[in-house]
This record gives sequence, C-alpha cells and structure tokens, in this order.
Amino acid sequence: MNEADTRATIVRTLREIAPEIDVATLDPDVLLREQVDLDSMDWLNFILGVGERFSMEIAEGDYARLLTINDFVRYVSAALAHA
Repeated sequence: MNEADTRATIVRTLREIAPEIDVATLDPDVLLREQVDLDSMDWLNFILGVGERFSMEIAEGDYARLLTINDFVRYVSAALAHA
C-alpha cells in the first residue's frame, strides 16, 4: 500500500467517526483534534478504527505520538513496512 492509499484510508476512517468533516480543509501537519471536534471517545474510536483498517494494533503508549494526519500515515507506513 502506498502513502496516498494509506492517507485515504485514514481519512475515510475519520469520516466514519465524524461524517460532517470537510476533509478538503484538513491540513495534514496541523493537530487533528484542533481541526475537528472529536470528544475523547470519538478520538479513541478513530485510533482503534485506524488499527482495524490496517489489521494492526496501535499500542496505547503510541497514542500520544499520533497528533496529525501525517503522524498517522508515518506510523501506519512504518508498521506495515515491518510486518
């Protein structure tokens, strides 16, 4: 899976949690929670959803590193490369 596919899957997962989000306005380098209004349960569901989409477990200790869309893309890409 290339980076564009990874990013599209992550954004699609985000849209499932918050369908009202205009993904065209998202900046992949800006803190995601500042751009979208997700409560803590929605945020957790998003992280878990990303893990499900890519058939991987995102370690709870890594949650704090996942702040932007690009953070998610890098994390998932690295995990898939080592799988």
